[in-house]
Amino acid sequence: MRILAVVVVLLVTGCAGLTPRLVDASVQKPSNVAVYFTVDTRDGEPVPGLTAEQFHIYEDGKLVSPYESKQTILNPEIAAKHYTLLLVDMSGSVSKSGQLPALQEAVNAFTSKVGQYQETAVYAFDGRPDIFPLRNFAPGASTVNVSGFATQDPSTNLNGAAIKAMELLDKHLDKSPVPLRFGTLVVFTDGTDHASRATKEQLMGWVNAVPFDIFVIGVGAEINEAELSALGRSGAALSRDPGQVGAQFDKIATRIEGYSKRFYLLSYCSPARAGDHVLTVEPFLPDGRTGETTYRFNANGFGPNCDPNRKPSFDIKKPRTSAQRP
Repeated sequence: MRILAVVVVLLVTGCAGLTPRLVDASVQKPSNVAVYFTVDTRDGEPVPGLTAEQFHIYEDGKLVSPYESKQTILNPEIAAKHYTLLLVDMSGSVSKSGQLPALQEAVNAFTSKVGQYQETAVYAFDGRPDIFPLRNFAPGASTVNVSGFATQDPSTNLNGAAIKAMELLDKHLDKSPVPLRFGTLVVFTDGTDHASRATKEQLMGWVNAVPFDIFVIGVGAEINEAELSALGRSGAALSRDPGQVGAQFDKIATRIEGYSKRFYLLSYCSPARAGDHVLTVEPFLPDGRTGETTYRFNANGFGPNCDPNRKPSFDIKKPRTSAQRP
């Protein structure tokens, strides 16, 4: 039976250089403790590739021996999944521009890179009210036939399509079988909304309501940089040069890849046997940068024979992409 945590506390050392952030924790008998968290630099850059040896574990301010705790990094996929939906503008200005081969290559390179760490889906839009699947959510790389999409309305329903994509991603995450689910929306366009099926205010209502990451790739002479930057609240790769489509896709794919690698699932066997305790996890880099995040747990009934490789028991949560819809 899971022992519920009493309090979760986030603590970041002001001059330490790293900002680990607790996402969730699991506490199980006989004495299993697992914490799921991210590690970024103080400037917001993800810190990937840390090993179990690059974390100090403290209980009540006392260092826990890694030999006693048998601390290990588990594969985060046993408890969490990340999903990215790529929404591609296939309005007349894109489909008739002669740039489809470059766009095809950029989309497939994007799904190949991001698909190593997340499930990806690709949808297209033109001037019609709906968005249309080119690839449903799946792990790994796959060739997406962007060139085979038949544009039927040459207008650009950018605002309405982005809202549809947010709604679709939100519903998909609701169905995810793992306790922790995270979503990312990436929108590619070569211009601005012309269809007026949804207003800018309606679009921004959705953007402000859903807490998942939203990135924008804007390439072309008609892009409105201010509007696209507002939509891409997590980041935007913008260029007026059509020849930069591949480079801009790669910028966002690289950023999402880094974000995927900054998640850690650290598991250990607690030496505590009763009472309330404060766990402090401290990642550290060779250059001396460090930081800490803390979690308060109860150890009543703890005992020996703990296996740190045991699957954590996180509570099934509402996806971290769901919010009050506008």
